[in-house]
Amino acid sequence: MTDQVLIAGVDEAGRGPLAGDVYAAAVILDANAPIEGLTDSKKLSERQRNKLALLIREHALAWSIAKASVQEIDEYNILQATMLAMQRAVDGLSYSPTEVIVDGNRLPKLNLPARAIVKGDLTEPAISAASILAKTARDASLAALHQQFPEYAFDQHKGYGTALHLARLRQYGPCPAHRRSFAPVRACLGQDQ
Repeated sequence: MTDQVLIAGVDEAGRGPLAGDVYAAAVILDANAPIEGLTDSKKLSERQRNKLALLIREHALAWSIAKASVQEIDEYNILQATMLAMQRAVDGLSYSPTEVIVDGNRLPKLNLPARAIVKGDLTEPAISAASILAKTARDASLAALHQQFPEYAFDQHKGYGTALHLARLRQYGPCPAHRRSFAPVRACLGQDQ
């Protein structure tokens, strides 16, 4: 293996949307194979993200993508489901990291040294890499959802509560991929009285 300090960056994608699973990724970068252009996935175009995701998968020492399902989101709440996805991502790494750094201000339950870094996806390359893998994996899952439920136009809004999505939600009602614990979805079910 390597004598590098193994730092795993962790980030999530999909906390805010009204539909789809929440994804998390954990990445241990190789200090001897830096990847140019890593930053917060939201600052990159879809094309740039997809290109970088391939480089990360090829050059990182270890990477793992995990998710928490819509059912888990509805059962536990979105924050707890996000923490669960992050735990699963770290558990899925092929190497045990020396330290875990997580984007944001909260940490999942881990049996490893860990710290939360606000805006870490902008300042820590390993977290940037994790944000890119989580975002591209979630986008791919929404493209698959679009094939299954084309009437909601998931390919356009990726599950976020845009005007188009809300209009389709009102028109067709929720599908199995909608998060029933989220207020706009509950309202369409008539449960928000």
